[in-house]
Amino acid sequence: MANKDLRDWIKAVEAAGEMTHISGADTAEEIGGIVDLYQRKMGNPAVLFDEVPGYRKGFRVLSNIVTSVPRINVALGLPPEASEMELIHWWRDYMREKPSFEPREVNGGPLLENVTEGDAVDIGTIPTPKWHEHDGGPFIGTACIVVMKDPDSGWINCGTYRIQSHAPRLASVMMSPGKHGLIIMRRWHERGEACPVAVVVGMHPSLFMLGGLEVPYGQSELAAAGGILGEPLEVINMPRTGLPVPANAEIAFEGYIHPDDLVEEGPLGEWTGYYAGGQRKEPAIRIETMVHRDNPVLMGAVPAVPPNDNTFYLGTYRCGAVWNQLEAAGIPEIRGVWAHEAGGSRFWLTVSIKQMYGGHSKQAGMVASHCHAGAYCNRWTIVVDEDIDPVNVNDVIWAMSTRFDPREDLDVIHGGWSSHLDPMCYDGDSDRRNSRVVIDACKPWKQRDTFPAVARSSRELDDRIRAKWADFLPKGI
Repeated sequence: MANKDLRDWIKAVEAAGEMTHISGADTAEEIGGIVDLYQRKMGNPAVLFDEVPGYRKGFRVLSNIVTSVPRINVALGLPPEASEMELIHWWRDYMREKPSFEPREVNGGPLLENVTEGDAVDIGTIPTPKWHEHDGGPFIGTACIVVMKDPDSGWINCGTYRIQSHAPRLASVMMSPGKHGLIIMRRWHERGEACPVAVVVGMHPSLFMLGGLEVPYGQSELAAAGGILGEPLEVINMPRTGLPVPANAEIAFEGYIHPDDLVEEGPLGEWTGYYAGGQRKEPAIRIETMVHRDNPVLMGAVPAVPPNDNTFYLGTYRCGAVWNQLEAAGIPEIRGVWAHEAGGSRFWLTVSIKQMYGGHSKQAGMVASHCHAGAYCNRWTIVVDEDIDPVNVNDVIWAMSTRFDPREDLDVIHGGWSSHLDPMCYDGDSDRRNSRVVIDACKPWKQRDTFPAVARSSRELDDRIRAKWADFLPKGI
């Protein structure tokens, strides 16, 4: 039996009341404009666009994919009603247990219902929006995976990078320094060889999510996806490159990135909320083959002013990953981690701890700001006491306002891992680093027993009041 695919997810999301259907919106500005409005509040429904003017009937565009916890839950096989903290603990367990199944090669699948090769290829037949009005063109790859094979080890890597459409057989790919795809591409080019590449632009959302996460170097996202699905992912090998892609994906194309073959790319409004990347030369993909299902669905996870579809899902994963890595580094009594959406789930981390010794809070902040899951584009790391809910921004700011002393509790660290998409990264193309701040917003260790008491009812009193006066209290209080 074929794995769960994007269409299974769409059905489940529709059943949960989390999908809107829109017909007749164009790719020039209307699809992107509608999605922009939908993304301004997390929790709005996903949007499936049909009957796109100028394109074949049945060719569709799906966006605002994983901007609600219920839709992320559905993608991961959790009940739609599971909470944010339950989702964080799911990621923690998943990363500790590392369930995986090596993909299973099959002879065919729905993806091969339509195959074009050579001069017959035209990625322009896929309705691809110009996502923002000032973008440099249509970007077919936003919610995508870019499949590459390491020439030395044979490791298959699937990363989510932005892919711009330029011509019927020409696309480009932008990969930030340190990303696995860029490392692999350079290894091919150092040999004087073209780098084989396959791009999948419609698949089960769990694959897209894994492509954007910090899956460890040398591990396969395809095997990790099998761990989420609970069975080996069925794959087919693309005809020219032999690279594996999901057999029930919606759309895929393959080709080669030749050494020194660059094309003007961008700009694209990015997950930081800016056009910080500008327009620059990026690697060209010379396309050999395109395959797609009947009535294919292009997925779009649109980067924009956060929170957005490109970052919201990342937050709960990153929280679980940072939490696990803090514990692996020997930091005790971690009570919670939150990556706030306003920072694109990367620029801001809050860590809640129960202080056990002097320097514990500073140690937690330093490690969180530079562990693998927390390091990329980090700007703020805030450490708070266990009575502060890291998800509640008001409580976090209250702790920063009343328990933080700038004379002792602020550290600025230079030379952090960053990207040219960070508008405050000034080190140029060859050395993209930034500075970051660690704030200790915990009660001072020496004053923890004498610090003024909090003016709030105890949990015990809360419980008694709720039990007796439930009919008179606001819902959810």
